[in-house]
Amino acid sequence: MDEKAQISAEMILLIGAILIIVILAGSYILSISQSVAGNVTSVIDTARDTTINRM
Repeated sequence: MDEKAQISAEMILLIGAILIIVILAGSYILSISQSVAGNVTSVIDTARDTTINRM
Protein backbone atom coordinates (compact mmCIF):
# COMPACT_ATOMS: atom_id res chain seq x y z
CA MET A 1 0.00 0.00 0.00
CA ASP A 2 2.74 2.46 0.91
CA GLU A 3 4.54 1.87 -2.39
CA LYS A 4 1.48 2.88 -4.41
CA ALA A 5 1.13 6.10 -2.45
CA GLN A 6 4.80 6.91 -3.08
CA ILE A 7 4.40 6.30 -6.83
CA SER A 8 1.25 8.44 -6.88
CA ALA A 9 3.00 11.32 -5.11
CA GLU A 10 5.95 11.12 -7.50
CA MET A 11 3.59 11.15 -10.49
CA ILE A 12 1.81 14.25 -9.17
CA LEU A 13 5.15 16.04 -8.69
CA LEU A 14 6.33 14.99 -12.15
CA ILE A 15 3.13 16.15 -13.84
CA GLY A 16 3.32 19.45 -11.94
CA ALA A 17 6.92 20.03 -13.03
CA ILE A 18 6.06 19.25 -16.66
CA LEU A 19 3.09 21.60 -16.50
CA ILE A 20 5.26 24.44 -15.20
CA ILE A 21 7.83 23.85 -17.95
CA VAL A 22 5.10 23.90 -20.61
CA ILE A 23 3.62 27.13 -19.24
CA LEU A 24 7.03 28.84 -19.14
CA ALA A 25 7.89 27.69 -22.67
CA GLY A 26 4.50 28.88 -23.91
CA SER A 27 4.92 32.33 -22.43
CA TYR A 28 8.42 32.60 -23.90
CA ILE A 29 7.19 31.56 -27.37
CA LEU A 30 4.25 33.97 -27.09
CA SER A 31 6.57 36.89 -26.30
CA ILE A 32 8.79 36.00 -29.26
CA SER A 33 5.81 35.81 -31.62
CA GLN A 34 4.49 39.18 -30.40
CA SER A 35 7.92 40.71 -30.97
CA VAL A 36 8.07 39.33 -34.50
CA ALA A 37 4.52 40.56 -35.20
CA GLY A 38 5.48 44.03 -34.01
CA ASN A 39 8.55 44.07 -36.26
CA VAL A 40 6.53 42.92 -39.27
CA THR A 41 3.92 45.62 -38.61
CA SER A 42 6.66 48.23 -38.41
CA VAL A 43 8.18 47.11 -41.71
CA ILE A 44 4.79 47.10 -43.43
CA ASP A 45 3.98 50.59 -42.12
CA THR A 46 7.33 51.93 -43.32
CA ALA A 47 6.90 50.34 -46.75
CA ARG A 48 3.39 51.74 -47.07
CA ASP A 49 4.50 55.24 -46.10
CA THR A 50 7.44 55.09 -48.53
CA THR A 51 5.18 53.90 -51.35
CA ILE A 52 2.63 56.63 -50.67
CA ASN A 53 5.36 59.30 -50.61
CA ARG A 54 6.68 58.14 -54.00
CA MET A 55 3.27 58.60 -55.61
